[in-house]
Amino acid sequence: MTVMLCALALLFLLLFLEVPIALAMLAIGVGGFAWIVDWGPAGYMAADTAYRTVHNFNMSVIPLFMLMGNLISRAEISKELFDLAYRFVGHRRGGLAISTIIAGGMFAAVCGSSLASSATMGRVAYPSMKRYRYDDSLAAGSIAAAGTLGIMIPPSVVLIVYGILTQSDIGKLFIAGILPGLLGAVLYVGAVVVTTAINPAAGPAGESSSWRERIVALRSVGSVILLFGLVIGGIYGNVFTPTEAAGVGAVGALAIAAWRRKLTPRILLETLGQTAIMSASIFFVLVGAQIFGNFINVAGFTAALNSFVNGLDLPAWAMMLVIVVMYLILGCVLESMSMLLLTIPITFPLILHLGYDPIWFGILVVTLVEVALITPPVGMNIYVLQGVLPKVSLRKMFRGVTPFVIADAIRILLLILVPGLALWLPGMM
Repeated sequence: MTVMLCALALLFLLLFLEVPIALAMLAIGVGGFAWIVDWGPAGYMAADTAYRTVHNFNMSVIPLFMLMGNLISRAEISKELFDLAYRFVGHRRGGLAISTIIAGGMFAAVCGSSLASSATMGRVAYPSMKRYRYDDSLAAGSIAAAGTLGIMIPPSVVLIVYGILTQSDIGKLFIAGILPGLLGAVLYVGAVVVTTAINPAAGPAGESSSWRERIVALRSVGSVILLFGLVIGGIYGNVFTPTEAAGVGAVGALAIAAWRRKLTPRILLETLGQTAIMSASIFFVLVGAQIFGNFINVAGFTAALNSFVNGLDLPAWAMMLVIVVMYLILGCVLESMSMLLLTIPITFPLILHLGYDPIWFGILVVTLVEVALITPPVGMNIYVLQGVLPKVSLRKMFRGVTPFVIADAIRILLLILVPGLALWLPGMM
């Protein structure tokens, strides 16, 4: 236990010194394993783990879904998604902020990146909201919050990473994320409604649209909606596996980008290169996390932690509350993916010991990771958006996300009290 605690302290020190988490976990994992066993077995363990991780067929789901997201981003569909949402709700008070949440959630879901969604929607939605004299805090807060929905609504790279780390069914994780993702969007809309009810000047109503304009807007994004339905519907109906769904999604996204005439040979090569770099980065951090997990196991930390929990004689719900609070605190100082990779090797065996469902826990953890994207001082969505909107201060942005953080707190509470929100749809598969 002493070795493990020292290793964790050293790991946090390396992260504080801004050492990439993949390198930090790799170094601590190999070094700690060698300290307990020997350098020879540690080297073999590291090489074998890297080989098995990279050559795992299920890992191909990552580059395929990332390719799908990059191609959808290249198709420049974000403006049409925002226009579609605006046509239906833009005439209401706070309608442009609600449109941003709907469009941002849809775009983040198909592009797979919360950061990219925040940056893109900042360019698309913010000028429209300023034209109607929206408060900067509400405008920036709705954009940043909308981007977080992408890591819950499938296909989600974060859910894939969780599934690989815990050997959980990725298809069930995708389906389990649908209702909590939709609940998050509804609660975010509620946050806008409450904010504009308290201060109507913060989000004036926009112009009304005719049903003809709504139908035209719907047709412009029909192909993307169809692709999303095909991918998720195919997984839910057991027509194809998540890996096959990723292939279908990548081919469909390629067809959409080509049909919209946004795909030249140069852009295609750039997209493939970008996908390869992003995929390699995720593979690297996954290898580091697996090696760190092996070190935790050989150090006997999991068994010691379970014994410690049994000694506390606390009910399972109290321990889960402690875990939730721990994630909320870590989310204030760690980047979201780092938080996931660092904690899952420790918390996952514990929740199994407590008798909780791993699919439900995955959805809860991803919800907590979402909160980390918009909470100070390390709210990555906020800093990405600040780069797009330099005239809006960080103070206004963090103030603007406060109602959405409260909405996330309500969603976390509902997930804990009503596990069926995450488990009902997977149970119907």
